[in-house]
Amino acid sequence: MNLRRLTLLFDDSVSSWALEARLLRWLTLVWLFMGLVMLFSASYAVADVRHHDGLYYFKRQILWVLAGLIVFNIVVHLALRKILNISHWFVILLLGLIFATLIPGLGKKAFDASRWIALGPIPIQPSELIKPFLVLQSARLFGQWENLNPRVRLFWIGIFGLVLLGILAQPNLSTTALCGMTIWFIALAAGLPYKYLGGTALGGVLLAGLSISIKEYQRKRVLSFLNPWADATGDGYQLVQSLLAVGSGRQWGAGFGLSQQKQFYLPIQDTDFIFAVFAEEFGFVGGVVLLSMLALYATLGLIVALKAKHPVHRLVAIGVTILMVGQSLLHIGVTTGALPTTGLPLPMFSYGGNSMIASLMAAGLLIRVARQSSEAEVVPLQEEAEKRRKRKLFQKK
Repeated sequence: MNLRRLTLLFDDSVSSWALEARLLRWLTLVWLFMGLVMLFSASYAVADVRHHDGLYYFKRQILWVLAGLIVFNIVVHLALRKILNISHWFVILLLGLIFATLIPGLGKKAFDASRWIALGPIPIQPSELIKPFLVLQSARLFGQWENLNPRVRLFWIGIFGLVLLGILAQPNLSTTALCGMTIWFIALAAGLPYKYLGGTALGGVLLAGLSISIKEYQRKRVLSFLNPWADATGDGYQLVQSLLAVGSGRQWGAGFGLSQQKQFYLPIQDTDFIFAVFAEEFGFVGGVVLLSMLALYATLGLIVALKAKHPVHRLVAIGVTILMVGQSLLHIGVTTGALPTTGLPLPMFSYGGNSMIASLMAAGLLIRVARQSSEAEVVPLQEEAEKRRKRKLFQKK
């Protein structure tokens, strides 16, 4: 592989990409830039107090971004067939790591949840890293559903079930729900029978209800979501502070860096509630701009899916679009009080290396589908031109 292609600004092959691929690349870079600017603002005060360095989180995020961009560029230039052929190994590996987080002493706890494994100084969050590989493997499974042996189908359905149960046991209900919905929508797009889809959806709802009824903190979150002001200093504190931040932004916002709620009022302001800081500093207009960007990303993703010639590639495009845009909307829904409080990061915005790498890989997959679809159209045209040339030569003879 040409090493120039691993760099962001010196990739001379971009000009030959399909229009959708180029637009998605620039939209991804704009999204990433906005996220870095927002993280700088949201994390500076808390980093200055905790680590005596206001740039502590920002500098680490830059390192993760550089690593993520390398992954992004590799995926963009690697044939999708090769990526799909190894996706199952990554699903199995990360499934093992998910269950490894549940082992006392091995899993790293934060906020009463064991979601990380420390690999030296590097924290690994397998539930985040597995997301793009779940998209790949579920697209591969459901895209070839009719041609697969029933045992193969059952095996992978079981693997997906274990992934969801492992994430739920950490506990991480929000990521479980996101992964489950992504797999379900890919199966729906593949045209699986409604009786299977309906049964799976019902099972997922029952499992979520069981988890909420068993785990008290999840039940309190749901109840506080219904009326956060009833316990504004207790279970409803996070949502109340988030609503105050969003409301304080008014039409145009307080201005970049001028959020008051990030000054130790709003908890986890650099990850789970970063949109609240964004809304306070850029107001309703900023929120509309971000939602418009997500709408454009979703539109381009659907156009890429419709243009894809291979059914598996089409499902990969649909899955990535659901993952990126769906997770963003869920995060925004939580911070604005439209959904119960969960721990989903905002892609490209929230602090966290695992989320950043997973997001950039997913974006790279969508661009790869866009590129491959256009290249697949060019090859037949070249072959047809060659046939016509040979036919003319034969007629002359």
